[in-house]
Parts: sequence; C-alpha cells; structure tokens
Amino acid sequence: MAITLVNPDGLPVVDVMSQVSIATGTKMIFVAGQVSWDADGVTVGEGDLAAQVERSYLNAGTALAAAGASFDDVVKLTVYVVGWTADKMPLFLEGVSRAAAKLGVTPKSPGSLIGVATLDIPDHLVEIEVTAILD
Repeated sequence: MAITLVNPDGLPVVDVMSQVSIATGTKMIFVAGQVSWDADGVTVGEGDLAAQVERSYLNAGTALAAAGASFDDVVKLTVYVVGWTADKMPLFLEGVSRAAAKLGVTPKSPGSLIGVATLDIPDHLVEIEVTAILD
C-alpha cells in the first residue's frame, strides 16, 4: 500500500479522519469536485444534506475506480458544505456512513471541511474533492 495514515502524539485523534497521510506511490490521481448528480446530471437528494453527502462520496468512488483506485488510496479529502454549522455534523456523518457501507470502506484520510456560501448551482449542498496515490 502506498499510504500510511498517522495520528501523531500531540494532535487529537478524530474518529472520522487521520491527521497525516504519508504517500509513497508514483501515480497521483486528482478527482474534480463531486456533487450529488446522477449520471444524467440530475441532482440527487435535493434539500437533503445526508443524501447529497452520500451521493457525492459515491460519485467520488466512481471517479476513483475509473483511475484504478478506491478510497483506500485517498491521501486527502476536501469537502465544501453550503452554510455549514456544527449542528449539521450528524447529517454529514450519516451521509458518510451510508456511502461507506455501499463502498465497503470507511474513508479515514486527512481532510478539510469548509463552509461556503454557495456552490455551482443552488440545489447543491456539498462538493467533495479527492486526491489519491497508487504504487
């Protein structure tokens, strides 16, 4: 495996991610921000943060698979959420949990969750960018 996930002493251990990702592979994969569109460009889960998180993760998984990778190969996630407030965390985690169950993997790579005012279209509540590496 090209990735070692680490939680160094002196930094908090967070259940849903690792603090550091050490990548030693040679093939880098950059996945464009994935939103909750289906294959026809129709928004899935309009107004439902958990459903949109789930679909965005599944779309990222599809993109990774096209490059021969999976969430096991992810070194960094960046998640943008419209109007983020801490009370939205349970819905966010619900969406991640549902996606993880369908993907058969729990994404634990380092990540950033960033609140934004808006995304590409008003119906989208979340967008996920992924960087992965393969041997």
